[in-house]
Amino acid sequence: MQAIMPRLKRAGHYLIVAAFCFFTAAPFLIMIVNTFKQDADLYRPQNNPFIYNVPPTLDNLRLLFEGTNYLGFVRNSLFVGVLVVLITLVVAVPAAYALARLAGSWGERAGIAIFLVYLVPPTLLFIPLFRVVTAFGLNDSVWSLVLVYPTISIPFSTWLLMGFFKSIPRDLEEAAMVDGFSRLMAFFKVVMPLSLSGVIAVTVFTFTLTLHEFVYAMTFISSSDSRPLSVGVPIELVRGDVFYWQSLLAAAVIVAIPVGIVYNMFLDRLVAGFTMGAVKG
Repeated sequence: MQAIMPRLKRAGHYLIVAAFCFFTAAPFLIMIVNTFKQDADLYRPQNNPFIYNVPPTLDNLRLLFEGTNYLGFVRNSLFVGVLVVLITLVVAVPAAYALARLAGSWGERAGIAIFLVYLVPPTLLFIPLFRVVTAFGLNDSVWSLVLVYPTISIPFSTWLLMGFFKSIPRDLEEAAMVDGFSRLMAFFKVVMPLSLSGVIAVTVFTFTLTLHEFVYAMTFISSSDSRPLSVGVPIELVRGDVFYWQSLLAAAVIVAIPVGIVYNMFLDRLVAGFTMGAVKG
């Protein structure tokens, strides 16, 4: 009996993990299956959602790629996402380091104040930001999103990286400077390699933000050629009261798969970046 109990506990653990995995993966499985379903199969409540009760079809993918500007939406989102990530890192990394190492006692209070800016709802800011976008002549252009999105990503990223830089002992930098490095070289040679998890967390957070953001993209972009995914897909696949669900799900799955792969590749560093930054900050 004593030999059986550990096996039963192990089997119970595996069963719980399997149930959790199925619970989290079932929506994505249904999305993939429904991408190829015909309307007659999708809209019958009696049909099993996990199997094809009617032969599958590729018409939904044809509608997505031929009936909408989907590839243009993907291209715009990638363009905006990469530029916003670069801008965020260029501004947030030195700002966070300065507040964590050089600002003295008021650095932490300044970091909290910066983080509070991130908490302001976009619905309160899109009107004044629209005036800024108009003043720069960037209406109906992806460059308007490149200008506006860093106002969301930089405050949170600065606060997160501050906590990460504080977790790195000052002795390491001082030892590097004793060996002849300047503070700048010590930052690049010592601090940045140890802060890689935080930089990855900021990169993933910022890029995901640009993919999901809706209010600003809806306000500043009106032409199909300039729309990102978050706005272009629902606008062109929701026509009046008709929802092209299979094509909507296909659009989501095609983007979710590579993003999910990247998340899993850097999962350990991503978790470390968020947790260490939050605890040490």
